Amino acid sequence: MPIGRAGFSGWFPRLLIRPLFRSLAIPASGLSAQRQRIDVIASNIANAETTRTPEGGPYRRRVVELEAKPYEALGAELAGPGPRVARPVLPVQIGSDATLGFGGVRVVGVREDASEGPLVYDPGHPDADAAGYVRYPNVRITEEMVDLLEARRVYEANATVFQAVKSMLRRAIEI
Repeated sequence: MPIGRAGFSGWFPRLLIRPLFRSLAIPASGLSAQRQRIDVIASNIANAETTRTPEGGPYRRRVVELEAKPYEALGAELAGPGPRVARPVLPVQIGSDATLGFGGVRVVGVREDASEGPLVYDPGHPDADAAGYVRYPNVRITEEMVDLLEARRVYEANATVFQAVKSMLRRAIEI
């Protein structure tokens, strides 16, 4: 039985298009994760001198926790609603690269750094204790700036990969 246009479009997107979009989704997940890191770092820098929060006490530095996203989880996110089509999984082993089975990165959560901030003698400060000491946030601006530079560079690398994949897909369509 020949496959007509309707029959062809029924299986073609499920088997071929989605794997192509996976290559876009991987750097897109990195872009999203790094954007969240940059937002949290900006919040840390903005609150580097905040000695009183609504929860009480000084601001606590926040850190974004990331983890590798399994490749199959990425496919499930892109699949969306509708019937699932089984795809054969071909094992690919090149050298000892352990990252081949992963499909991007995901934000696990944002946690507070439990370390204590510096205790500074400032008896005139409204948050000073009876001895005249003020507990400041555990935010070190130099560390935050280094983290910000790292997050920005990783963001730029993911954007470059995204643009390269997009360009390859565009050329593949022209073939």
